[in-house]
Amino acid sequence: MRIGIIGDTHYPEAGPLWDEAYDALRGVDLILHAGDLHTLDVLDWLEQRCAAPVLGVRGNGDDGGGGRPVCPPDARLQPVQIVEAHGARVGMVHDATLPEWPPHRTLETIMEHYFGGPVDVFVHGDTHVEEIVEVRGVLMINPGSPTYPRNLTRRPGTLAFLDIGEGYARAWLHQLGEIRR
Repeated sequence: MRIGIIGDTHYPEAGPLWDEAYDALRGVDLILHAGDLHTLDVLDWLEQRCAAPVLGVRGNGDDGGGGRPVCPPDARLQPVQIVEAHGARVGMVHDATLPEWPPHRTLETIMEHYFGGPVDVFVHGDTHVEEIVEVRGVLMINPGSPTYPRNLTRRPGTLAFLDIGEGYARAWLHQLGEIRR
């Protein structure tokens, strides 16, 4: 199973999503949006243009943060998403609240709080900084932002992909190229 992961699209303030992002996500089995989409249109466009189901999590900007309007209720957009695939448990929230501050805030207590227990893959956004790292056996994925990478000006940023099969989970980042006119 191939999962496309995107986050922090910040539409409309960041402008429309690059066509290359849709092209890269086309053909995946599922798209996960790690929050701060700001309008449900983003989920609709991803579903329509990529022909894949989309699940998202609410980011701080989706609940009225920064004076933005609140995204209306939608079954695809929840505070937390958990996906089971080929025996792997994938959990997603917008803000992973890392780094850890033991003993009260650890990866284990964060997973218990959000997902009711451990996950194999932990997807999050918020920082706009792309990262794939393994922490104590948990694959942590932040896709960065395709439109505001590293919180800089509008420019092509990153997406992530996750392949899950029986007994394995592999993730990688995809750097969007230059704007083509």
